[in-house]
Amino acid sequence: MSEQISVLFVCLGNICRSTMAEGVFQSMAKKPEYKGRISKIDSCGTGAYHIGEGPDDRTMETLREHGITDYIHAARKVSTSDFDKFDYIFAMDRANLADLQRLQQRHPGKAKVMLFGEYSGNGAGKAEVIQDPYYGGRSGFEKAYEQATRFSKNFLGEVFPDVNNKVE
Repeated sequence: MSEQISVLFVCLGNICRSTMAEGVFQSMAKKPEYKGRISKIDSCGTGAYHIGEGPDDRTMETLREHGITDYIHAARKVSTSDFDKFDYIFAMDRANLADLQRLQQRHPGKAKVMLFGEYSGNGAGKAEVIQDPYYGGRSGFEKAYEQATRFSKNFLGEVFPDVNNKVE
């Protein structure tokens, strides 16, 4: 694939799951083998609850514990223009996917909208959702990190099969 791709991660409030996925994906995209292949990475929420706020402290702590120390983001709500700006829009769960699909019906664009968990590696038709860790403990954030890492590697491996995406 010679064209650059753009990726948007979406959850409800844009402070836990989608920011975790964006932080993980940005970190992977900085590797030399992806130079010039990924043009834009962002995240947003289907709700407007946290517009302008930074990621949840537990998201940032989890990212830092895994060596991702340069992630910065201010929450925003999904926009219909996102369907034109991004090639892939990944929902973290089925409720967010349904919201995105409703929006896309009114404003079709180039984006392929799907569950991020389609890249779980569990086989066709066995998509995972990333559960919202907001009301739970640290283990939920660690699980979200693990899923975001695995899904990102599997996605990158499919889109860029010429790059070695071994789990580190």
